[in-house]
Amino acid sequence: MKQSNQKLKMLYLAKILMERTDEEHTISVPEMIQALDRVGISAERKSIYDDLANLEQFGFDICSVKSRTTGYYIGSRDFELPELKLLVDSVQSAKFITSKKSMELISKIEKLTSRENAKKLQRQVFISNRVKTLNEQIYYNVDKIHDAIAMGKQITFKYFRFDVKKNKVYRKDGGLYTESPVALTWDDENYYLITYKEKYDNYTHYRVDKMEDITITEKDRVLSEKPFDLSAYSKTMFQMFGGEESDVTILFANDLVGVVLDRFGTDIPIIRHDEDHFICHTKVALSPHFLSWVIGFGDKAKILEPQSVVSQMHDLLKSSLSQYESLA
Repeated sequence: MKQSNQKLKMLYLAKILMERTDEEHTISVPEMIQALDRVGISAERKSIYDDLANLEQFGFDICSVKSRTTGYYIGSRDFELPELKLLVDSVQSAKFITSKKSMELISKIEKLTSRENAKKLQRQVFISNRVKTLNEQIYYNVDKIHDAIAMGKQITFKYFRFDVKKNKVYRKDGGLYTESPVALTWDDENYYLITYKEKYDNYTHYRVDKMEDITITEKDRVLSEKPFDLSAYSKTMFQMFGGEESDVTILFANDLVGVVLDRFGTDIPIIRHDEDHFICHTKVALSPHFLSWVIGFGDKAKILEPQSVVSQMHDLLKSSLSQYESLA
């Protein structure tokens, strides 16, 4: 056994260093020899020093610290601990990834650092109370859609919603959608597929976690002659609810400038109105979600133009108020 594993000595040594060491946890040469012995590999001090030198020449950032003995550890890695924490946060907060798949991904992320640092990542994992999708297929849906986009092919799929009993209700009575995929985007913690509709010369989008039975067809996808601007498309949508696009003028209180720049981007023109307010002109997809977004700021935001949108806002507020008049 030891003889057969001897050729793997340097690989096992690299594995030991990657798993067991970091700046706060070092390993001595005698400890390396013991660790190798546990996997059936005999080693001498000199051969360990030679292997460490070879690993360093190959590209491993092998550092050492001296106290009573010399301890070795892996310094820089492909991902530093703060970066891994960001990845873990992203995975566990993404609603489009199921709890099961989230745990699987986080377990893989933990392997990108030492065992001790992996424990620090585990301490920040709180998935059980997060809102998560129930569609286990989404992980593979995303992969298949990416393949279709790379191949330039159309896809077919079924699309569903939930009823009040939490049962799936399929659109088109379970019939297939045939779409030309353009891009995938992550918005408001959900994954969306954006497709091009040649018949209407416009774009639409679908929640990927509500798609099933995705198939890549032999038909080439049809795209607009105009280049697609994903950033501009996303800015016009509010929680990805579509509607007729319109240029709107909105009055905001000055303390909302950060919110406006976050929503529409830093390139949006900001026009001073008075000491306390500014005006911005932007294009949005008109929907109740856009109007509700403005309403949420109370008297700190007001739609000025066009009159048709002002009327829509008036009707929405009047309808909402009517539900509470009898309770006041």
